[in-house]
Amino acid sequence: MIAAVTLFLIVSLSALITKIAAIALTHTGLSTEVAKFQARSAYTGAGYSTAESENIMNHPVRRKIIYNLMLIGNAGIVTAMSSLILTFVLPDTLASRLYGLLIVVTGMAFLFWAIRSKWVDRGLSRIIDRLLKKYTDIEIHDFAAVLHLKDDYKISKATVDTDGWMCHRTLMELNLREEGITILGVDRGDNQYFGSPSGEFKILPHDIVTIYGKADGIKSLYNRKKDHYARLEHDKAVKQEEQRRKEEQNRVKEKETEQSN
Repeated sequence: MIAAVTLFLIVSLSALITKIAAIALTHTGLSTEVAKFQARSAYTGAGYSTAESENIMNHPVRRKIIYNLMLIGNAGIVTAMSSLILTFVLPDTLASRLYGLLIVVTGMAFLFWAIRSKWVDRGLSRIIDRLLKKYTDIEIHDFAAVLHLKDDYKISKATVDTDGWMCHRTLMELNLREEGITILGVDRGDNQYFGSPSGEFKILPHDIVTIYGKADGIKSLYNRKKDHYARLEHDKAVKQEEQRRKEEQNRVKEKETEQSN
């Protein structure tokens, strides 16, 4: 019985630890889903792809969270397996073993419900948020929410081709803002990085640009070459963005009218 209760407590504590780690990772800028996956992978030792490993290792706060999570995970999994074995080995009678099995099954069912419950998730998230803000120096920003990375909005990186439409043009000439696209930064050789470049900044071959905007607009931008069709694509994108803004303004006006009435 003691071993069964211990197993339930260990699994519950493991779920709580991964929840805390996932929220902490979210505060470093990862989306909620990615943060959950990273936390669970680190705790169980499932591992990451090369790109995900670099994403973690290049960020000091994320690296520290994942490192501690791996250490705790190794101890937690071993302890859980030991408790599971002892649950069915220590009891001398069949009744005791069945009683231990009942505790494990009931406890796991309750824990599964708690993990899946949106009400529990919201309440627990609020508590963890407050504790992280009060007792840690993690910068509390969910950049996925701040940048509205949903409704087809995304952040993307791409290398500028020598025959690409953006190559050897300034941001003023490209006029990407009218398409609803923003250049967040540009990586250039020799460890040069230009954050939030201004209109006179010129895009050069092999620059790695970080772009924010609608997914279809970014895809169109990457496919443009230095030809007549590139200008047509640009003009088409500008018109679509103007139409989208007008529709958004009309929706806001309609909502304000409804509220005033």
